[in-house]
Amino acid sequence: MGVATLIAAGKLDDRLVDRSLGLLRELDPKSAFLHWIDEGDAADLRFSGNPTAARWALDGLEGMDIVVQPDEPRWKRLLVADMDSTIIGQECIDELADYAGLKDKVARITERAMQGELDFPGALRERVRLLAGLDERALSRCLNERVEVTAGAETLVQTMRAGGASCLLVSGGFLSFAEPIASAVGFDRIKANRLIFTGGKLSGEVGDPIVDAMAKCDALVEAREQLGLKKEDVLAIGDGANDKLMIEEAGLGIAFRAKPALIEAADGEIRYHGLDSLLWVQGVRRRDWFRG
Repeated sequence: MGVATLIAAGKLDDRLVDRSLGLLRELDPKSAFLHWIDEGDAADLRFSGNPTAARWALDGLEGMDIVVQPDEPRWKRLLVADMDSTIIGQECIDELADYAGLKDKVARITERAMQGELDFPGALRERVRLLAGLDERALSRCLNERVEVTAGAETLVQTMRAGGASCLLVSGGFLSFAEPIASAVGFDRIKANRLIFTGGKLSGEVGDPIVDAMAKCDALVEAREQLGLKKEDVLAIGDGANDKLMIEEAGLGIAFRAKPALIEAADGEIRYHGLDSLLWVQGVRRRDWFRG
């Protein structure tokens, strides 16, 4: 059996539920309303059949996020999350480039890399070379002035940690940003790239090995094995082509406000809500969410 979670915070009514059920019943006439997770916000429908077919049958319901998955296990014991444009709302390297007057040039390369049009390691090295000579203090300024944590990220991570899950922040970005962000949000594991400095300035080089799509996937597998978990115990979230392998490796892979290159590969998509909506996906009622 499968579960389709409907999420439309403050707007989910019987009409939307019935419309969703009608679409599911075209695939499985026995599809049924299972229960409210939080009335008016999120509900579960039960169906049998192909989860991918069910997902696309429900796709396109305006203002509603829908995640389709097996009915067990709902609660995930490992969260693996991308950083830039996922846990935070920015691409750090683009914002950092603004301090060197190169944001537009760097952002164009970033966008092509996230769409899967460029080799990620090569694109990263090209962008970092453009920043050679930038004062190290610009990183702290960028973090303080430009970077904002995505709505719901802390609630998601800290609720999962409180429930016994491990949370890994894995980024094709830089440890200079990932370490303070991970600490602020509540991650207990980190993997990211290391910038190289010379005389207090960026050298234009990044340390080896580059954290690319394969390295992200490998980090997920390593954490999963260390914790003695199965594939279905893992939730992964990301936004770009560089997240595709880890999204496919997770038991539940979620595309978050993502590029088309990732949406097709993911098990579900969050487009309209914050990251805390992934707690509804796991069947957790709002009353049990972490409140800092």
